[in-house]
Amino acid sequence: MDIVGFLKSQFICHLLICYIFIVSGLIINFIQLLTLILWPINKQLFRRINCRLAYCISSQMVMLLEWWSGTNCTLYTDPESYHKYGKENAIVILNHNFEIDFLCGWNFCERFGVLGSSKVLAKKELSYMPIIGWMWYFLEIVFCKRKWEEDRKTVMQKLLNLRDYPENFWFLIHCEGTRFTEQKHEISMQVAEAKGLPKLKYHLLPRTKGFAVTVQCLRNVVSAVYDSTLNFRNNENPTLLGVLNGKKYHADLYVRQVIHILIPFWHTGLRIPLEEVPEDEQECSNWLHKLYQEKDAFQEEYYRTGTYPAVPIVPPRRPWTLLNWLFWALLLLYPLFKLLINMINSGSSLTLASFAFVIVMASVGVRWMIGVTEINKGSTYGNNDNKQKQK
Repeated sequence: MDIVGFLKSQFICHLLICYIFIVSGLIINFIQLLTLILWPINKQLFRRINCRLAYCISSQMVMLLEWWSGTNCTLYTDPESYHKYGKENAIVILNHNFEIDFLCGWNFCERFGVLGSSKVLAKKELSYMPIIGWMWYFLEIVFCKRKWEEDRKTVMQKLLNLRDYPENFWFLIHCEGTRFTEQKHEISMQVAEAKGLPKLKYHLLPRTKGFAVTVQCLRNVVSAVYDSTLNFRNNENPTLLGVLNGKKYHADLYVRQVIHILIPFWHTGLRIPLEEVPEDEQECSNWLHKLYQEKDAFQEEYYRTGTYPAVPIVPPRRPWTLLNWLFWALLLLYPLFKLLINMINSGSSLTLASFAFVIVMASVGVRWMIGVTEINKGSTYGNNDNKQKQK
């Protein structure tokens, strides 16, 4: 292992990275709170400012993937569609198989300049989480309780609020609702058998109601749907802890612009507006199920050949994630080191013990934050037998 790789694997470096992320994140959350005074005066200015503030937080995570880990991200897509990415509003359908798939989705957004304004459909519990959850609150992220009878009205209202959003945005959605595990897949395929739906080998059945409502509410606002399938080469099993340790992964992301259900899916070079996605809820549901059958076939092809049926493109890294992180590092590390030197010079046993306690608590906090992304500690959503009631 070279000296750089050795340093990246050291816990003290991880603590410093997390210190910068946590302190800068809380500072930005506080600034976001202050921007609330703009909402009744100039809502669009409030939104533009919060897009930039959100970028200051989320880009630090992307920096870890792009610059610290050095993970390679190859995009497989139609060259004609490639030039439209980042220049239009879009719904992005993502598979949910890996611990860092959310980070790769953010990386996709960053490469095309929509990271700060990207939206997601997230569980309500995340809105209470400092930094990321609070950032999402000010970004008008759509939160749900995963109880559709209670969620429908709230989700529709939040989505309708985005119709006059001043920035280009991508709405990232995991239609499976939860991360893939063998147990959840087994239960999901029992549901497929009960409903007479074709079984999937590499995905859970999509939960169609949320997608149908998203299409309905964002019609005439969003220009297209991007179907995105993520995989990693050489059977890599990427983790956030691996990224933090500087481990380099090789991601392949297949993106195709989705088309009308009546047109064969293999015409991926065509671009059909979102308006041509079926508007009727049942037709939209059938359309989404067909899409996931296609995603399963592409996944099968990738496992067999190690590639996707499209042109490989490596979008260039932009420097802004690294520059943003360096700004916060320079701003926050100096007072930290000055405080540490003063504490050591004081010679006080109580002071040093207090500092050691803070370090221990920080390490516990870092491990907890990483644990949130781990598959074996993921939510139990999708594990229950009553999911046979899903639509």
